[in-house]
Order: sequence, then structure tokens, then C-alpha cells
Amino acid sequence: MGRRTDFRSNWAVIFIIAGVFTLFMGCGALEQATVKKVEVTPLVETTEGPVLGTEEPATGTIVWKGIPYARPPIKDLRWRPPQAPEKRVSLLKADTFCPLCPQYVDHDRNPATPQVIMGNEDCLYLNIWAPKGTNGNLPVFFWIHGGGNSIQWPPLSVLSGAHLASRGKMVVVTFNYRLGPMGFLNHPALKNGNPENDSGNFALLDQIAALKWIKANISRFGGDPNNITIAGESAGGQNVLKLITSPLARGLFQKAISQSGVVRIARAEEGTNYVNGLLIKMLVKDGKAKDEKTADEVLKAMPLKEVESYLRTKSAQDFLEWHPEGKAGGMIRFPQCFADGYVLPKDFYGAIEKGSYSKVPIILGTNKEEAKIFLRAEPPFAAWRQDNSLLTDRAKMELYELVAKYQSAGWKVMAVDYLARAFRNHRDQPAIYAYEFLWGAGGEKNNVIPPPLNIILGACHAMEIDFVFGTEKASLGALVFNEKNRPGRTALSQAMMSYWANFVQTGDPNRSGDNLPKWLPWSNDANGPKTILFDATLDKAMISMSTQELTEGMIEEALKKEPRYQEIKPFWDNSRYRMRK
Repeated sequence: MGRRTDFRSNWAVIFIIAGVFTLFMGCGALEQATVKKVEVTPLVETTEGPVLGTEEPATGTIVWKGIPYARPPIKDLRWRPPQAPEKRVSLLKADTFCPLCPQYVDHDRNPATPQVIMGNEDCLYLNIWAPKGTNGNLPVFFWIHGGGNSIQWPPLSVLSGAHLASRGKMVVVTFNYRLGPMGFLNHPALKNGNPENDSGNFALLDQIAALKWIKANISRFGGDPNNITIAGESAGGQNVLKLITSPLARGLFQKAISQSGVVRIARAEEGTNYVNGLLIKMLVKDGKAKDEKTADEVLKAMPLKEVESYLRTKSAQDFLEWHPEGKAGGMIRFPQCFADGYVLPKDFYGAIEKGSYSKVPIILGTNKEEAKIFLRAEPPFAAWRQDNSLLTDRAKMELYELVAKYQSAGWKVMAVDYLARAFRNHRDQPAIYAYEFLWGAGGEKNNVIPPPLNIILGACHAMEIDFVFGTEKASLGALVFNEKNRPGRTALSQAMMSYWANFVQTGDPNRSGDNLPKWLPWSNDANGPKTILFDATLDKAMISMSTQELTEGMIEEALKKEPRYQEIKPFWDNSRYRMRK
């Protein structure tokens, strides 16, 4: 990464004294040892060598950026399980975020501007924020970013963990993991008999490797390796749920938070078909076949070793460029998270229903109008938005609101209600806490988001991220936050940060003295508490408990009673936000 300086003289004495004990202890010994309180400073000795962070006086935190948690997954290590990083004797100046993993980037969110492919395969690095002056033993918040497992959203370079670390008195970790076809690729040509490698789930293995690195090193940054909460939004929330069911992640975390995590699992044959489709296009482009029909015959005649060699000659861009259409904010659709029976169970939902998963306290949540951020870019709504008829034609606006309502309800069933009930069916499952985020919901009736975004976005997917992190412009706050809505949204953000911090500390979002409404755990009883509702007016937070639970059957019954049922039904039938076990 080009940020190392020579390790000399005065530093040597400090590091030798600080590091002798560490160098002779294995990671297993660290896990069993009593966590000792240490005064955290920018200079930290890790298992690989010394790192030097920087202070952020405005937030009272120290940050270390771009620490390697695995070797670069390049050349022979591409599509292989992550390997431990190399030891260093030189000082790593941890003051710069690492490059993005290869992905499409939409610079200005303008549909007329072509999305470009950026990034570097050498991208397995993490970032740590800790409150300055801490004596250690702080809970750890391990954030898994979203973006459909194909882009980094929000960019970690703008999603500061400083506010959450400072306010919540916790250590906050963010990190990169392999994305798109570099992160998930399952094909017979890449298999070598190693079950981790053969799974195709390299991005999930990266996340497990990052957790293992944190487990071994976080005490030196002030964190408690025995009090780690995995958390994530969108694909990050999905990955949290998959780590809960992964046998390889057992014991690496003690709590979990899934924000808008909708689980989809791929089969190995889907991976094979996807890769073969890419190979056929590449063979034609490279002049090895005159057309795709001929390329298919050429591919079938190629030995697997030759296929592997051919795949490894290609750049990350070569794989991404075959997804020119259908990208939402840069995200591509491709098979991911393979039910291999080793990294992930062969039956994800079956594992939960049987109780074969890591039983830890969990927060599950969604936003009231999740689907809008995607629906706005789909036909016919994209065209209506471009010609402005979505906002001027009442019938079109109503259809948009109705389709968003039912698709978002389906998302809630998948990401919260079904899972909460399934988890709570096990007597040894700790408390489950559920939320629904409503700030900005209601279309024209909503006055906290200025028009036209109150209709187009509302309480959509990713809207809650800035509230959780206490940031202004890391996520969609950049589009909808203003001075008029500042008092109410700030009050709501502070409440949510308190709930999250309490949960990360103890597994219970409530703490006496916070003067916040009590967040009751989910109950499977018919009239028992279910979900806390997070909302705010222009001036104050509005938080309350709900006993409402949704099922897909309830959604379909309500849909049949809609006067515009026939118009809404095709969108529901083709929705990606439905339970399909």
C-alpha cells in the first residue's frame, strides 16, 4: 500500500517489550487469556507488526485505516480462501483507507453518466476507531457494508465510525471483502478438493478471516475479543444472517444486528452456468470462436485445467464488463452465497428451524418503504420519473406507492417477522429485538423529507444508516437532510445510537437512565410485543412498540382486496422480496 516506513532505534525498544509476549502466544492462547486493560495509543503492536494510527480531536477518537487482515488475493490466491497476512518488522502508517475492491462506481448518481469499473484486487484491509483515553475492554462493533455483495455502499471512506465509537464507548471496525465474481465464484475448474475453496464463498471466508484477525488483535486497540457484535445493512445484513448459520463462524461473535438483510442462497449449478456464460462471451471477444454457439462447443472441449488457466488470465474488469445493463447504483446480479454444506448449510432456513446456528442475541429490522430505492429505477416507474408524470399523474403516483407498500411488506416478512418467529421457537435462543424505521414514510403526507424525494425515496432502503452512525452525508442523508428536519432526525439518531450501543455492550438495547421507551423483545405470543417503531417529526423523535406481525399470507389477502389488484399483482408475483425457501 506504499505507507510503510523504516522501523528503527527508539521504536525498537518499545515494540520489543510490547511484542515479546504476543509473538510467543498463538491466537488460541489469546482467546483463552484474561483480557487485560491497556491504555490505547495510536501506536499498536499487532500479530503481524506495528501500526501507527492518527487522532481525530473533533470526535475524541483514534483511527487506524488500511490494516491488512489477509494477504492480497491476487495471482494464485485469487478464488482461494484468504491467507494470513505476512509478518512485518517495518512500521505501517495506518492513515489511509485502502482501495475499493473491483466494482462499478456511479460517481454522481446521474443515470446519464456511464458507470465505470474501478478498484484493486489487493483490497483485504480493515479500519478501526477507538475512543481516545480508553483503558480497554470495550465492546466491539464489526460492520459489514452493503451493496449487493457487488459494490461497497456506503463507501467506507465516508462512513466514519468515529461518532458511534465516541458516543457508544465502543470500538468500531469496518473492512473490505471481495465483491462480485471475485468474491463469489463456483465452477468445477476452480475446485481443488479443499472444501473452503470449493464452496465458492470467498467473500464470506474473507469476513470470517477479518473476524479472526479482530479476535486475535482487538484487545490491543481497546476492544474486548469476547464481546464482538457483527452488524450490517442490506447485503451486510444478509451476510450477518449467513454468518449466524455458518459453522466456521461459531464463537467468533457474541451478538448480531441485521439491518434490512434479505437472504438469498445460490446453488452450485447456478454458479457453473453463470461462469460458462461469461466464458462464452470472453472466447468470442478474444477471437477463439466466431460466435457464441461455436464458443459453447469450444468451451465444452476444453479440459478443466485449461479453463482454470484461461479464467486466471482475465482481469477483474473482464468479468464485470459483461454486466452492462440492469445495474442499480452499480450493483450487478450474479449467483452468490452458495449452499455448499461447509461454509454455509445446504438448507439455510432448515438450519434455523432446526436450531443449528449460533444462538446469540439478535436485532432484526427493516425500513417502511424499503423497495422504493429500487422500484424507482424499474419499468415503468423509471420512465415516469424521467418525464415527471410519476409526480403529476395521480394514478401513476398511487400505483408507485401501492407497489412499494406490498414489496416492502414482503421484505419485512423475509428479513424480520419470519426469522424472528423461527429464532424464538427455540427455548435456548436469547432475546430477539425487531425494529421498523419509518422516518420519511408516507409519500405526500410526509413532511420531513422535501419533495419530490418524499415520494420517490421516503423511508427507503439504506435511509437508516446515517441515523445509526450519527453521520450526515455517508448514506442518503446527503440527499434528504436539511436544517428544517435537523431537530427531529438528530433526536431520533441519538436514540437509535443509544439503543445500538446498549445492545453491543450487553445484548439488551435498554439501559436505565436513558429516558427512552423500553424496547421489548419479540414474543411469539399472539398479542405479545413484536417491533419497535422509529420515527420523528420535524422537531422530535417518535418511538413506540407495536404488536403487529406480518406473514406472506396476510400480505396476499390484503392485496386481493385492493381496487387496483390486477395492476399490482404482476409486480408482486415477480418481486424478489418474497419467501422462496
